[in-house]
Amino acid sequence: MFLRKRGMEMKKVLSILLVLGLVLTGCNSSSKKDKKDVKIAVLQYMPHAALDAAYKGFKDKLVKEGYSAKNITLKNAQGEISNCETIAEQMVNESPDLIYAIATPAAQTIAKKTKDIPVVISAVTDPETSKLVKSNKKPGNNVTGTSDLTPVKDQIKLLKSLLPNAKEVAVLYTGSESNSEIQAKIAVKEAKANGLNVVEKTVSDSNDIDAVARSIKSDVVYIPTDNLLAANVPTVTQALNENNIPLICGEEAMVKNGGLATYGIDYYKLGQKSGEMAVKILKGATPATMPIEYLDSNDCQLTINKTQVSRFKVSVPADLEKKANYVTTNKQ
Repeated sequence: MFLRKRGMEMKKVLSILLVLGLVLTGCNSSSKKDKKDVKIAVLQYMPHAALDAAYKGFKDKLVKEGYSAKNITLKNAQGEISNCETIAEQMVNESPDLIYAIATPAAQTIAKKTKDIPVVISAVTDPETSKLVKSNKKPGNNVTGTSDLTPVKDQIKLLKSLLPNAKEVAVLYTGSESNSEIQAKIAVKEAKANGLNVVEKTVSDSNDIDAVARSIKSDVVYIPTDNLLAANVPTVTQALNENNIPLICGEEAMVKNGGLATYGIDYYKLGQKSGEMAVKILKGATPATMPIEYLDSNDCQLTINKTQVSRFKVSVPADLEKKANYVTTNKQ
């Protein structure tokens, strides 16, 4: 009787262990797959140079690690939230091994659609404030990734160095982009700390950018890493050039499209860092315990537009001239 009872107990233990083994295998199935079979879906909010670079850096890193380029599928929402919703739903229904979401609106949409598929985000200023994670240090859910919080303080100092006679700055951003709001608040605070008067100007869509830009009467304009404005910088700079107002901006591509200067991060490197995190997850790491990562100061680059330096007759200080990457305005 004793042996029979013990045998039944052993069977129960073995059954429990078998079930646990199946559960664990299912939870970490992507790490057991051949790299060539891993499927990665990418949702990019809109096409512009910074986000394009974040995608390229990510893809290049994954391919370098042995994952198949043909199984990394990019969908672009063209800056429309309704497109984000539709694409995100399709992606989740297809059950990829991992989703890469580029820019805050794309990340927020994906995060609402799935709590199970691992999500790596990028080009998001503050994931915690944007309610993508419980904490930037410990996400606590299926989302992690990289922040593109730019050195706003250094950008305002750059403004003062290049334009020492400026008295007033207009901080221009999209009111509906939480990433831009966060940076705008920092910019306003830093500008005031540097003795500048501040005017805040917001846009809601591409249709009002020209009118808002033409309404600005300040000495200089500052734009953060704002998705809508990044995609429409030529419209902004055309209006500002006509009124002889220079633009200090959040990232390099904006400078190439007519901004005067920036001290900004490298979005290709940001994408690569996101790719590194994705590889760790595909090998079994848990997003919930992976802190949001940032580029360090060595990955920031001073970029100055020679075309605009000449236009506005700016005298570049010697210390900045030595370390600057000089560009000219892209032909539109």
